[in-house]
Amino acid sequence: MKTALLVGVAVVALAAIYVLNRPGGAPQGGDYAFAVGSPGPGEKAPSIRLPSTDGSVFDLASLRGKTVLLFFQEGLMCQPCWDQLTDIQSNMDQFGALGIEEIVSVTTDPLDALKQKVADEGLTIPVLSDPNLAVSETYSANQYGMMGTSRDGHSFILVGPDGTIEWRADYGGAPNFTMYVPVPSLIADLRQGLRGTA
Repeated sequence: MKTALLVGVAVVALAAIYVLNRPGGAPQGGDYAFAVGSPGPGEKAPSIRLPSTDGSVFDLASLRGKTVLLFFQEGLMCQPCWDQLTDIQSNMDQFGALGIEEIVSVTTDPLDALKQKVADEGLTIPVLSDPNLAVSETYSANQYGMMGTSRDGHSFILVGPDGTIEWRADYGGAPNFTMYVPVPSLIADLRQGLRGTA
């Protein structure tokens, strides 16, 4: 009985020390580990010109002057990736509060199939088709998924108004292969990264 009580007290004490030693006593970032691939923060974002589910050809260069969040994801067979997009769309105001003006997703599936999936999910966020992985490889987004290098993982890249990458998080890599990040954690990581503390 005494041993159990001592263990309980020790656990509570350690938890208190952990919380009190965090800045402000509260988490500053999200709860999901991520890598930072290349190109990363401070580097120019490579060009993107891909067909979009909204019927246009997306051209990253045409959005110079805006802050754009790119979301590279596994595609049609990854329902958590689509849940991620749905939750982002439902919380656009939180992304807007961080100065993000445009959000697009990139995956390697054919455009017609993506158009159907976007319609089924009720998404208005454009999804870009990169079937030859030309853009995905340029951003090394296909280095962080469960399917080897044949598909993207779960990577977010924030491109600033001058075309420079301001923040990057590759959540999809081994050993956890994260395919969904709750919006509060994603926002926390973005906020921390934009403060230059990530």
